[in-house]
Amino acid sequence: MSLRKQTSIAKSISINGVGLHTGAEVSLTFRPADANHGIRFQRIDLPDKPTIAADVNRVASTLRGTTIREKDAQVSTIEHVMSALAGLHIDNVVVEIDGPETPIMDGSSQPFVECLLDAGKKELAEERECFVIEEPIEYKDEVTGTEIVGLPSDDFEVTAMIDFSSPVLGKQYASFHGSSNSYVDEIAAARTFVFLRELDHLFDQNLIRGGNLDNALVIADRLMNQAELDLLAKKLGRPSVQVDQEGILNTTSLRYHNEPAKHKLLDLVGDLNLIGKDIQGKIVASKPGHSANVAFARLLKEKYKIQRRLKGRPKYDPAATPVHDTMSIMGMLPHRYPFLLVDKVIELTSSYVVGVKNITFQEHVFQGHFPGNPIFPGVMIVEALAQTGGLLALATVENPTDWDTYFLKIENTRFKQFVRPGDTLLLKMELLSPIRRGIVHMQGTAYVGDNIVAEGELTAQIVDRTK
Repeated sequence: MSLRKQTSIAKSISINGVGLHTGAEVSLTFRPADANHGIRFQRIDLPDKPTIAADVNRVASTLRGTTIREKDAQVSTIEHVMSALAGLHIDNVVVEIDGPETPIMDGSSQPFVECLLDAGKKELAEERECFVIEEPIEYKDEVTGTEIVGLPSDDFEVTAMIDFSSPVLGKQYASFHGSSNSYVDEIAAARTFVFLRELDHLFDQNLIRGGNLDNALVIADRLMNQAELDLLAKKLGRPSVQVDQEGILNTTSLRYHNEPAKHKLLDLVGDLNLIGKDIQGKIVASKPGHSANVAFARLLKEKYKIQRRLKGRPKYDPAATPVHDTMSIMGMLPHRYPFLLVDKVIELTSSYVVGVKNITFQEHVFQGHFPGNPIFPGVMIVEALAQTGGLLALATVENPTDWDTYFLKIENTRFKQFVRPGDTLLLKMELLSPIRRGIVHMQGTAYVGDNIVAEGELTAQIVDRTK
């Protein structure tokens, strides 16, 4: 599976409907975005119009759908939109929405697919990154019996099996092979479904206020008396409903013979899109659901990070002329002994920087950390990464000595191995998004030899002290 070019849409386009759980009218607009922007939802109904990255680390809930959140802003039931974007291989888009939940439409991703096809697809110059599954990756939920496995393959394939112990559904299977045509023709129109026995509980929990027989399949796997049917008809806003036999409520025609399994696969494709990378591998899921899908997506993203960082492990030749030596670095950073923690820079591009820090027993911190057991503190490794990242940020401004760099946030930081006297730290900082308004968001990785000793996401701001 070769790398492909990133894409966006050619023009803005809107779609309107009601939220499945809120029942509220909502308008959703897809807008073009630049390369490396990714998929971001924007709540235009809230003050300051906050954006939320469609990222598995932003998932706040998987109750009857996938919800992402950033601070006080959230968007629910995003899986059908994410699935449509994945199925059409659209990578960069702003999804403007004027409410807390995407519209349910007909319960499938087909309306979003048709909307995006009308907008047209635009190829961008940058390549799309790909996570290659190189060895089996397994997830299992002992309580639900859900199992999801990722296997090496030359392409992207997904297979889903459902088994609800239902006399109506039985066991069903569905598969998808990564082409857009396959998704549009074979997956997109599969609608969400619910069991008749679940409806009362869902109504009581205010979870399907926008649900009706036009946007979901209702599976009737038991007969109901007339009083129950009349109450259900009232809740659904219908004059009457009937279940003549075990099957689909009101004998709604299926779009596929295995439509429920295909919808579970549709959801899985949407949730896996939250890792933000193409996948080369075969995914086999038994009894998938949003909670398991998201847990597996998190697992894939962690594996991808490890794979990417090890493949991007810097090569260090001590005899090579550095990009910046210590004196040059002091001409850019305000730090001085004992707090200058970068000895030289060996690589510097527009998107990443690699610095070197030689750890000796003369480091002042070893007086107290720890006597008889010298360990370089994790917080100092993070500071060394931050100073290295600051050199990348300051390379973008004139008169770098007029600028200071301040931490705003440290996230997802892990320390994996002790750093001791005699070690050479290689400090790699990579931009996770373009620098905007002085805000620098980077992924930091510290290596000793072939080992990652620390990693984390760092966000800082560069400020012109003369202003």
